[in-house]
Amino acid sequence: MFTVIFGRDGCPFCVRAKEVAERLKNERDDFTYRYVDIIKENVSKADLEKSAGKPCPTVPQIFIGQTHIGGFTDFEAYAKAELGLYN
Repeated sequence: MFTVIFGRDGCPFCVRAKEVAERLKNERDDFTYRYVDIIKENVSKADLEKSAGKPCPTVPQIFIGQTHIGGFTDFEAYAKAELGLYN
């Protein structure tokens, strides 16, 4: 499954999301991800909200496939419940 993490420099939750994604990548053959720095790649809050279909007031914003998962807390919970993180 392909995951995209939209974040920015200096964001501690973005760093934690990348750490979770890296761990999943190392533990699962079916997990890959891309980190998108929204500042460097000119991705606006409006762009994220359009893709998510709802307000995205913070970063990171994480999508697995075409499904919007949410922020770091949502992603970590999903990874634990659905992807076997920390098992």
